[in-house]
Amino acid sequence: MAFFPRLFGVNWQQLQAKVRYRILVLTLLPILLTLVSLVFITIYWNISYTGKQLFMKVKADLTVARNTLVAVQAKQEEQLKQVMVSWEFQNAFRQLESKSPMVADEISALLGQQKAALHLDFLRLISVAEAAADPDLRMMLPKTNNAEAISGLMVLQPQRLARLGEQLEAAAVIPLVDTPRSQKPSKVVEKRGMLSRSLLPIVGGDGTVGWYLDGGILLNQDMRIVDHIRDLVYDKGTLPERSIGTVTIFLDNTRISTNVPLHFSPQNSEKQGRALGSLVSEEVRQKVLVNGQLWVDRAFVYNDWFISAYAPLTDIRGKRIGMIYTGFSESPFIHNYLLNIIELGTILMLVLLVSGLLVYRGAYSLLLPIERIHHVVKAVQSGRNLRIGSLGLEQDNELSNLAEQFDRMLDLLQRRNNQIQAAAEQLEVKVEERTRSLQEKTEELQRNVVLLNETRQQLVTNEKLTALGELTAGIAHEINNPTAVILGNMELLKYELGDQAADVEEEIEIVIQQVGRISTIIRSLLQYSRPGEFNAPLEMHQLTPIIEEMLILVRHSVQQQEVVLIQELNASYPIEVNRPQLLQVLINMVVNAAHAMDGRGRIKIRTYDWLQRGEPIGVKIEIEDEGKGIPEEQLGRIFDPFYTTRKDGTGLGLSLSYGIIKRIGGTIEVSSILGKGTIFTIGLYHKAKDDQLNPPYGGLHFSSNINNKNRS
Repeated sequence: MAFFPRLFGVNWQQLQAKVRYRILVLTLLPILLTLVSLVFITIYWNISYTGKQLFMKVKADLTVARNTLVAVQAKQEEQLKQVMVSWEFQNAFRQLESKSPMVADEISALLGQQKAALHLDFLRLISVAEAAADPDLRMMLPKTNNAEAISGLMVLQPQRLARLGEQLEAAAVIPLVDTPRSQKPSKVVEKRGMLSRSLLPIVGGDGTVGWYLDGGILLNQDMRIVDHIRDLVYDKGTLPERSIGTVTIFLDNTRISTNVPLHFSPQNSEKQGRALGSLVSEEVRQKVLVNGQLWVDRAFVYNDWFISAYAPLTDIRGKRIGMIYTGFSESPFIHNYLLNIIELGTILMLVLLVSGLLVYRGAYSLLLPIERIHHVVKAVQSGRNLRIGSLGLEQDNELSNLAEQFDRMLDLLQRRNNQIQAAAEQLEVKVEERTRSLQEKTEELQRNVVLLNETRQQLVTNEKLTALGELTAGIAHEINNPTAVILGNMELLKYELGDQAADVEEEIEIVIQQVGRISTIIRSLLQYSRPGEFNAPLEMHQLTPIIEEMLILVRHSVQQQEVVLIQELNASYPIEVNRPQLLQVLINMVVNAAHAMDGRGRIKIRTYDWLQRGEPIGVKIEIEDEGKGIPEEQLGRIFDPFYTTRKDGTGLGLSLSYGIIKRIGGTIEVSSILGKGTIFTIGLYHKAKDDQLNPPYGGLHFSSNINNKNRS
């Protein structure tokens, strides 16, 4: 290193110190400015945007709380309707209309049981005259038009609460608590009660409203609603640690139902409790309760600051009677905000320290071009593609000439390596082409084998169907005559017996039903054996109205089996079909799906346009059930006539359905997974195709797998 001072003509130590520290300062200055700017931008963002987001969140929480309160009233109406339509109530009510003795006690006992079961605080049956005489119900009567229930909030004095139930008067009493920042309470306890009340008219046998079901809950000290709303909007993970989400219902400015804690940090034997009876701050009371405006801001809640939202509550007449509140404590957010600033400052100092060390080391290496040449040589030996490049020295410098010649040698070596690499890549391309060609031929052979097996199976099935069709036509013709004779004689027998037919009416009806079932099977056989005679004219139709008509026709049967129909009707392209025959196919498919689930579960009906190369050619219908599925060994036989796994089935439904779809050139695809369910997919073209152009069972496809997207 002794030649460096002589080479540069300056003091080596001075030059090293000046360059090193100048590089250090010039490198750290932009980093310092960037990090400081980042800190100030973060602080501004927290103050400006985070605050807005908090207020937007609490306002949304308030909307959920108000909607939940409305939902509670709607639930009350549904509960009253359930009581009204129950058999026990209807039986007792009919006796009440007939003025049967002791029925009033029976109805009272029944309503008492229903009140406890439905978690209502009161439930009673009152006459129209009693309702008109009650000043609390009189305001609700004009709103019960068309025998519909009406619900709302109301505030009752203690003596009026006692009319509804003696326990309500005592349950409504809440001692008032002197609260900071609130108006001084003018009384010691709050004895009034806020009710969520519903009134349901009952239409008598003469078609007029003669009675009402009156029921509801007392909100005073009832924590179910506020706790439900709190769990809904302030679930775990929605707020920072130690933050408390609260919901409150106010009667005037008094908390009558709340989960605001009495002590945020209980000491020793103190219980956390709830701040029942505490008052809202005077500023909030003036804006919300007096002026009827929303409050979305910081607010002092009992003994701490909260991000709060208040909204007025009105009774059935529209008069403001209280407030509903949602909010969460502010201090955890401030704590997190300060913690973020401290973390940013710490990171800033660490980054500056690490940057200074790196720049100091970098400045030292820049002054040693020999070290750079050494590193490049080592890197090339290890297989890395590096060049020395310019050293920042004069052109006639020995080190610069050495570096230049070394770079030329590396370039020549690189070109030789590239030529070798190119030859190797060409060889790999040829190998890949030969491999790809072999794979394509193998795949083509596999497809041909699969097609051959499918064609053989279809030909065998078609031959069986042809022979069976000829046989069933003869059998159907021979059975028709005796069934007609049996049916006629049973009708004559019923007529001749007259009143005495009642003794054997059940047996006669069974015979007639079974003869009708035989006739149905015969018609199915004839339709199956002579499909040409049942061909109907084809017309252009939109699919959605046909699906909706089918849903109406099967709704009664499906609802009796506790089956839920889910619709996704997105098809818009018209198709050429016979409407009654397509209805027959769809009804058969949906009824089969319901039976496959043992009468319980969901059936999904999806329709969408059938596209090829981006152009619509028809529509597709998917009918998916959640049944037990079809075993793979049975999947190929489900369209065979008379094949069924049901005790009361004929085995002709799917065969006829397939025949109808095939005659207009459509397709049916079946996919099934054991234990999960089955999907039938029907494809219908815009213009019906001649079935003679299609091979036997040409539109039929089976699969034992269901695409995951259809199992949502």
